[in-house]
Amino acid sequence: MIPIAGSAYTYTYATMGELIAWIIGWDLILEYAFSNMSVSVGFAAHIVDLLDWLGLHLSPKWLSPAYLPLGLQDLAGNTIYAPGWHAGFDIPAFLVVLLLTVVLVRGIRESARTNNIMVLIKIAAILLFISFGASFIHPSNYHPFSPNGWTGVLAGGSIIFFTYIGFDSVSTASEECKNPRRDVPIGILATLIVCTILYVGVAVVLTGIVPWRSVAGDGAPVVNALRRVSLLPGGHRLHFVHLAVLLGALVGMVSSILVFQLGQARVWFSMSRDRLLPDIFSRVHPRFRTPAFATVVAGFLVAIPSGIFDVGTFAEMSNIGTLFAFVLVSAGVVVLRYKDPTRHRGFRVPFGPVIPILSVFFCILLMAGLPAKTWLRFFIWLAIGLVIYILYSRKRSEFYKG
Repeated sequence: MIPIAGSAYTYTYATMGELIAWIIGWDLILEYAFSNMSVSVGFAAHIVDLLDWLGLHLSPKWLSPAYLPLGLQDLAGNTIYAPGWHAGFDIPAFLVVLLLTVVLVRGIRESARTNNIMVLIKIAAILLFISFGASFIHPSNYHPFSPNGWTGVLAGGSIIFFTYIGFDSVSTASEECKNPRRDVPIGILATLIVCTILYVGVAVVLTGIVPWRSVAGDGAPVVNALRRVSLLPGGHRLHFVHLAVLLGALVGMVSSILVFQLGQARVWFSMSRDRLLPDIFSRVHPRFRTPAFATVVAGFLVAIPSGIFDVGTFAEMSNIGTLFAFVLVSAGVVVLRYKDPTRHRGFRVPFGPVIPILSVFFCILLMAGLPAKTWLRFFIWLAIGLVIYILYSRKRSEFYKG
């Protein structure tokens, strides 16, 4: 129904007006930025594992974030860095974002073709891990099955929810689809189903081959679990499986960063086109026909913090932004159903308002599982956004009556 760039921002603008659209657009900037920072830090952790596999041992000073709230340990449990700050910078996390920013500036066709190949490699790596890892499962690792009770399940669901941003980011590039009314719903629903099945499979195998505590706070839990098991008696056949999964994971994270950076730049582009951000963010490169300035700014916005902070801090902030965006989008479905019931829809949410209302409820429930400090940071971010809207964006809007 709204086949233009911008994802939840554009949808909310059409259903609930400019102010709510600004809030969700500002929220989406938070969501995409922090999710990519988190994935970038994970990418760097996998690069460290690859260097170790090749027998190259570089200084962790330039391979780990400057802020490590849980510290840094090797596989033997020896402390490399105590919890807190240390002098260093995560160079691999910084560089991967900048390199992919260049790819995105060059154009959506090259990016989409590259991304499709990387997604296939990622799926192959996941299936390889599940198939080979299943034979090393120790049932004792599943006891107790829920060590932290339902509180732990809720907190865990809240923390990993940002992994579902991928299917939302499909809609940010809907303007570039050949048939968005058909392609976007199919892309989102198919991605959701396939990813859920793969996530469950990985979680079952991962927590079965090693104790769950050994992967807590690990930026590369799957490959490090394979590495531990490969060192055990009978685990030698996992040596090259470990390498294959490691390479597949690296490619997969590159794919994720590519999609999230694409989505973030397109949100900035849409907000600028609606005059809520400076016009320069919606300028299109004369040769590549992409929002080059928005893409470059988004790249540096993600790359620099990726070298400083840890994966956990980023994941929590991305999750609360994602869940809040889904609350507003779900509410928008109900609003538009009653506000404009006769409008033609390329895709109609089934069962009336029931599914959107349930979506709002469960998103708020997951948000409640996030730490209080995450809520505080989120409210500060929203407050900054509202100040910018009142002092700048509102006065530039085409609806402003000054």
